[in-house]
Amino acid sequence: MTTTGVKRVDCIFRNARLIDGLGNPSLQADIAVADDRIVAIGGEIDQTAPIEIDARGKVVAPGFIDAHTHDDHALLTDPLMAFKVSQGVTSVITGNCGISLGPLSTCHRPPAPIDLVADDPEHFFPTFGAYLNALDNDPAAINAACQVGHSTLRVAAMDRLDRAASTGEIKFMRVGLEEALDAGAIGFSTGLYYPPASAAPTEEVIELAKSLGGALHTTHMRDEADGVAQSLEETFAIGRAADVPIVISHHKCAGLKNHGRSHETLAMIDNARAGQSIGLDVYPYAASSTMLDPGRVNEVSKIIVTGSATRPDVAGRDLDDIAAEMGCDRVEAAQQLLPAGAVFFAMDEADVQRILAYPHTMIGSDGLPKDNHPHPRLWGTFPRVLGHYARDTGLFSLEEAVRRMTSLPAARFGLVNRGVVRPGAFADLVLFDPDTVIDRATFENPTLPAAGVELVMVNGTTIWRDGTSTGARPGRALRRQELGPLGTETPQAQ
Repeated sequence: MTTTGVKRVDCIFRNARLIDGLGNPSLQADIAVADDRIVAIGGEIDQTAPIEIDARGKVVAPGFIDAHTHDDHALLTDPLMAFKVSQGVTSVITGNCGISLGPLSTCHRPPAPIDLVADDPEHFFPTFGAYLNALDNDPAAINAACQVGHSTLRVAAMDRLDRAASTGEIKFMRVGLEEALDAGAIGFSTGLYYPPASAAPTEEVIELAKSLGGALHTTHMRDEADGVAQSLEETFAIGRAADVPIVISHHKCAGLKNHGRSHETLAMIDNARAGQSIGLDVYPYAASSTMLDPGRVNEVSKIIVTGSATRPDVAGRDLDDIAAEMGCDRVEAAQQLLPAGAVFFAMDEADVQRILAYPHTMIGSDGLPKDNHPHPRLWGTFPRVLGHYARDTGLFSLEEAVRRMTSLPAARFGLVNRGVVRPGAFADLVLFDPDTVIDRATFENPTLPAAGVELVMVNGTTIWRDGTSTGARPGRALRRQELGPLGTETPQAQ
């Protein structure tokens, strides 16, 4: 075909196996790009371009959208974002689990787990608009759609976090939330499991969520272990009372007693979806990563310390070995390491696969870039889904795997003209080898880049090629005002 009406073409992918992101069967095609958009797709484009890429035997797909990240600070301090770009990620959703870099002015290290994202008071912004402007002024390689965090709002509003917020404090938080939404925040996240927000009653969250006005609410629920069913009911109730779309973050059934309960939880989600907008994300590992909590260390089989402010030398080591060296038990060792982060081996692989296979599940890495020895999901999530779970395990087709990480999150988070390969869509693209794509990051060596991802393009600019960053930083802060409806599963075009 010819690119009729197109004045010029900057790049053409030739002979690609095109996976469009919508779950359709792949097909052989050429894809033409001009400026920041895809301008033509056809069996054979007869126009030429300054850059032509032989994609024979390779897949061209929409760039992956990481539905759950803590990249808020990394976008500014590590803007090439190699740990994401090397996986084919072109957009990230930030501000999760109640944690955002604004609005907050403080002279002190923030409480855990906020300090897992940024620990220096100078890293925070007095307004959410100031944070988004910083992303505009010093862009990253990839796009970011950002939420405002409930825990951050509480720290800014309250003198003590071990109680419910007063009427005046809720009003103060609502002002901060509404200013953030006006500035471009796409939603409001909670981390009700964590100390800064665990004392917040359901009613406090509902009162804040009523301000969302078309934005969405994501939640690290109050309990993902013994009380997971009750926490799901609380989450559904918040969505109904505030009339907002909900995303359940990193859904899991943690703890030995709860292995197998994904049968129950997914049925609950299915039933609730009949009457309200509910999505969920998951990472493809049976181990979690968060703040090191001494009260939790005896609930799991194994713990790897990811970083410690008091003992940076122990990063990457098993807590049992550290405790033996200290001559104490796990609990005392954990207390001595605080503030710290850790990997907890708490889930069952069968539950992970069941949640992954659920057709409404998005893929989110939930990695912590600040960790000295991070969970391997920071570098490996998306190739692991493509290589291990789609190709090798056969949990779903490659086309379906791509849908979970492209058009599904694009629709849920309102990313118009992203997450799909079609004329007029933004040229966020990834070229990968379906036979060799795989994660290489392990719990022992967690920062090894994935194999098989050959080229990544954001807004029409190549940012990764042949295992190396190009140094380009064409990413954009995607504000709510320029996005489409949130909480759907149908990709938008405009």
